[in-house]
Amino acid sequence: MAQVGPIGILTTTFPAASSAAGTSGVTLESTLDSIAAHKLGAVQFDLSCGGLPSMPDTIDLAQADRIRAALAARGIGMAALSGTFNMIHPDPAVRDDGLRRLAVLAAACERLGTQVITLCSGTRDTTSMWRRHPDNDTPDAWRDLVAVMTRAARIAEDHNVTLAFEPEVNNAADSAQKARALIDAIGSPRLKVVMDGANIFHAGELPRMREILTEAFELLGDHIALAHAKDLDHDGDAGHLPAGHGLLDYALYTKLLKQSAYAGPLVLHGLRPDQIDGCAAFLRTHLGES
Repeated sequence: MAQVGPIGILTTTFPAASSAAGTSGVTLESTLDSIAAHKLGAVQFDLSCGGLPSMPDTIDLAQADRIRAALAARGIGMAALSGTFNMIHPDPAVRDDGLRRLAVLAAACERLGTQVITLCSGTRDTTSMWRRHPDNDTPDAWRDLVAVMTRAARIAEDHNVTLAFEPEVNNAADSAQKARALIDAIGSPRLKVVMDGANIFHAGELPRMREILTEAFELLGDHIALAHAKDLDHDGDAGHLPAGHGLLDYALYTKLLKQSAYAGPLVLHGLRPDQIDGCAAFLRTHLGES
């Protein structure tokens, strides 16, 4: 079995750092101090934690070095860099802008100390990347997704990084089957997935949880670049609860993770800072850690 761990967290669990000195008490260093105090060893890093836009026009080399040094000083690894944009937005200009900014992130990854950028497969909804739209299931939406992801994979290949998109019921790649179909359509070793067991249950599918989770790992277990930990209380939407506070079968989920080829961090999100210690302890119990 693979050794999954350490426990990590999305930096967006905490307030964004101020981009202007003196306007906020939140800094990169104060956020990372909080993460270290919770004994978490990895982050999915959003550049807002460093006082930048999540997908900026440019990344100053000195700022990248500051982020990497701040993480290293606290023994925290950057498991991945958040690079989500709406890959099937109806406006091609929005998609093009997302790809341009993705290239900025990819060029900075080595300096920041990571090799993984997380993505969202997108939606036809124009106001939220996380809201389902009926046109997500159309052939045109799939063609747009394949076209944009093909361009994204070329960026990843140029910069020696891995892209990891998240199968999620509100997005175009809304199941493990579609996620695997997308991987096969792109055909790049630089394209993998973020596995989140709380995101893949369509309406009416919770009674088939064991079957759906098992199939997801059969299809994607060799293609996992990052694993998330949160929970859900209903199907037909992505999970929004802290790990261990809902209906996800964590005994099965963590067992399947350990049986897969994945041996990286398990990243908490969908929780408040005051819930971190309890959720981390819950995950460590299921991972067999002391």
